[in-house]
Order: sequence, then structure tokens, then C-alpha cells
Amino acid sequence: MDQIKTQLKKKLEENISVHKLLIKETDQIKKAIRLISNSLKKKSKILICGNGGSAADAQHLAAELLIRLRPKVNRNPLPAISLAQDTSTITACGNDYDFTEIFLRTFRALHKKNDILLVISTSGNSKNIIKVLREAKKRGVKTIGFLGSGGGNCKKLCDIKIIVPSSITARIQECHIFLGHFILEKVEDLILQKKN
Repeated sequence: MDQIKTQLKKKLEENISVHKLLIKETDQIKKAIRLISNSLKKKSKILICGNGGSAADAQHLAAELLIRLRPKVNRNPLPAISLAQDTSTITACGNDYDFTEIFLRTFRALHKKNDILLVISTSGNSKNIIKVLREAKKRGVKTIGFLGSGGGNCKKLCDIKIIVPSSITARIQECHIFLGHFILEKVEDLILQKKN
């Protein structure tokens, strides 16, 4: 049991040290808060995508906007959609086209003027994320990347890039969900402040 305690302590320290490095991303975080809040004030929406655990994070963050982020803050729902729609859409795209098209197809169907695309990628090299970022650029849709591992190929395609300085997937994902919660809290504050 002492070994478990030692390992837990080590992982907690690793987690904390990576989180602390996010302070270097303050300027990009501020830009993301401004961009998202301005888009939502214009009645536009946030489109979010990621693979694997990042797909779950995309759904999680969309739910925070659609339903409620903080228990004591009741406000109108804010429009957000995860581009990994459902198992029928995902499997149809994989079967009829290719898995690299999954976010591209749903993005083309759902995006409108002033929408924001938020991509979440621990590697920054997922082909389906790169395809949707290229499409967003073509259509003039602003993009935000929650990235890791130096940002990969996504780095040069995102208007705003917040890169977690780690190559450990678990640490990157932990930081991504923290970033999502922090940014959306600040967005919520700005939107509610505007109404008061």
C-alpha cells in the first residue's frame, strides 16, 4: 500500500506541475474567452470535436453550455454541439465515406456565420481534426485548438492555440478539461454581466 501512496503522490505532483505551466498560455486563453463570448452574444454557436477521450470532453463541454456549468448560476442555454453526433452518424460516415470525414461532414451541415470551431487533440495530428480545421479556414470560421505534444500539425491551422506542454496523454486531457471549465466560466460571467 505504501507503493500506491508513493505512485499517487508522484502522479499528483506531475498533474499539478503541468497545470501550473498553463499560466504561459494566458494570452491565448484570454483570446479564446473573448472569441467565444462574442460569438455567443451574436446568437452563434460553438462546434466542438475530438477523438476518443477528447470526444467525451467535447460532449462534456457542449453539455456545460447547453445545460448548466455551475450549480448556483442559472441562465438560458447557450448553443453548443459536439460534432461526433451519435453512433449512427459516426458509423455511417466510417462505412460510406471514411472516418477522416466524420467532423468534416457534420461541420459542413451545421456551421453558420460567426460560429466557432473548438478542436481538442492531445497529439495535434488527427487527420479528421486537420480536415475540419482546413474546411473552417476555407469558410472563414474562427478556430480554437486545445492541443498537446507541441501542437502537431493542428497548431498552424488554429486561429487560437492553447498547447499543454506535455507529451503524456493523461496529463494533457486533464489540462484540457480544466481549460474548458475555466474558459466557459469566464465566458458565462461575461454573458451574464452584459445582461445585468
